[in-house]
Amino acid sequence: MTTDITYDVALRDRLRRHLATHEVRRHPADGRRRAAVSVIVTDSDADLHGHDERVGYMDATERLRVLSTIPGLENTDEFTGTIEGTAGGAAFLLTRRVSHLSDHPGQWALPGGRIDEGESALQAATREVEEEIGLVLDPDALLGQLDDYPTRSGYVITPFVFWAGADASPVANPDEVASVHRVSIRELIRADSPRFVEIPESERPVIQVPLGGDLIHAPTGAVLYQFRTVAYEGVPTRVDHYEQPVFAWK
Repeated sequence: MTTDITYDVALRDRLRRHLATHEVRRHPADGRRRAAVSVIVTDSDADLHGHDERVGYMDATERLRVLSTIPGLENTDEFTGTIEGTAGGAAFLLTRRVSHLSDHPGQWALPGGRIDEGESALQAATREVEEEIGLVLDPDALLGQLDDYPTRSGYVITPFVFWAGADASPVANPDEVASVHRVSIRELIRADSPRFVEIPESERPVIQVPLGGDLIHAPTGAVLYQFRTVAYEGVPTRVDHYEQPVFAWK
């Protein structure tokens, strides 16, 4: 297992320094709606934050249904659909959307949402963080920005990276968020991450980021992969050419 990454000033400075040298790629709306999401970096404890309450929630029928929608999944024994046991050390916040939402219900997501009229992308990002998980981010919490990602469902997503502090206490808004999880950054640098698979519906490779016993697809997976390579590793990387699975196209 990859060693936990220490949550300290050195990590914060490293992320900020790498993001400062990144030349952000922006996409025009071209008739699409604009949205903003946040990669929020905080500390985590494996015992306190490592549980996923959906462990064992899928019966055999439900598991087969979910597996049938995931491209390129060969070793199905490792797929649980949960991120049990992924906390520990420096982490980012990941939410599971509630099941009654009209857009992408029940899926994994970074905190975020649509940009309202008159808002900047940054204003929308911080507003959505407060509305969804109850965190108020100070202006100096911003570490930098990643590339826009145009989605199949008609959005251009602008991602930001924030340093929330070790004492951050996110609380899920039950109208939008089923649960909030702290996922160790070590999960992003697993030897089996990322995965790229082909689908007949597109010439672009689908990106999959393994977290625990689940796979995170674009757009969230693409943003997390660029966070790993650009912010953590300092390696210039573009991700807007990576494809989403068909189930995320609507």
